[in-house]
Amino acid sequence: MSKIRSLFKNCSPCNASKDTFRKLITLRSAKSYRRCLKHLKEIGINPFKTVPHSRIIGCHFRKDASVQALTRNPLIALVEKDMKIRAHGIPERKARARFSSLPLLTPATSPALVEWNIRRIQAPQAWETTRGKSIKVAVLDTGIANHPDLRIAGGVNTINGGSYADDNGHGTHVAGIVAAVNKGGKVIGTAPEVNLYAVKALNKDGEGFVSDIIEGIYWCIDNKMNVINMSFGVLGSDSSATLHTAIKKAAKCGIIIVASAGNSGKSSGKIDEPASFSETIAVAASTKGNRIATFSSRGAGIGITAPGENILSTWLDGSYKKLSGTSMASPHVAGGAALLLAGKPGVTPLLVKKKLKNRAAKLNGFSSLAQGSGLLQLDRIFESK
Repeated sequence: MSKIRSLFKNCSPCNASKDTFRKLITLRSAKSYRRCLKHLKEIGINPFKTVPHSRIIGCHFRKDASVQALTRNPLIALVEKDMKIRAHGIPERKARARFSSLPLLTPATSPALVEWNIRRIQAPQAWETTRGKSIKVAVLDTGIANHPDLRIAGGVNTINGGSYADDNGHGTHVAGIVAAVNKGGKVIGTAPEVNLYAVKALNKDGEGFVSDIIEGIYWCIDNKMNVINMSFGVLGSDSSATLHTAIKKAAKCGIIIVASAGNSGKSSGKIDEPASFSETIAVAASTKGNRIATFSSRGAGIGITAPGENILSTWLDGSYKKLSGTSMASPHVAGGAALLLAGKPGVTPLLVKKKLKNRAAKLNGFSSLAQGSGLLQLDRIFESK
């Protein structure tokens, strides 16, 4: 371990600056993780992040320093940069008027105060069985603000340990699509009786780091969340094995992970991480006209589609706002998964994914690379076949 101590001493300053970058080091064993932390303390290095569950230590390294020696050390499993994450939201767009032939709900079967997007996925029919009571849904995002239409059961701030209140609005909007209770007569969520948790891992600009996301995932594991919504993506073409490891762990613990596909549009050719990981349910965005939104990313791995254009939901200061993006599509599916879990106790995550996809309605004129199995439909999810 003295060799690792020497490597860190030569490569890592104590504080962040314009001349440093963030690296995540994963140790192979709990023993080496603890000893490494001890040595770092002795030489005055304060990691910006430690995640004991996954044996991750995050440190700032000088940009002119080489970390190759660290990657070759037998006690270290992985070294990668702490990649940036951004929420999948875009500015409000004008709604289209075109509709395809997909059957819609009639006024007789859809409550007047239910927004079009919630009616489009046929959530009111599922409410005849359950509204998601007792299911724990975590919104891993910018936090959740206090709002008359939101009942927040708890949460955590993995950025600095402070408040999990939303200072951006994105997380609050996502939370309303999952679980708004319609107290104000404006909006109701897909699963309005779930236990809603705020995991604040993105800052006031809707941005963050993989390290904060990973800590949030392990918080969800420790606190026995049933569903996690992730309406964000790793920036650019970066790929994070560290993030994938955490998601694999959450999935192994039985948590259903729903993620937005990305907002790179028709020419994207692929979807963003973490949606691209097979352990997640990757969600594309549709319009009020039952078309795939132009901004919605295309590519292998999309599982299902949900409304994502001009979605009215909860916002800061007790208000409401329309937003577009695959960020808005994903929480419809997270709420749908929660309804299925509540209505079919004991159902496995794999079966949840299968049932949601099997009940989806194909959108005319779009390939599976754009829509996956089709538009989320919740009216028959409790049927045995």
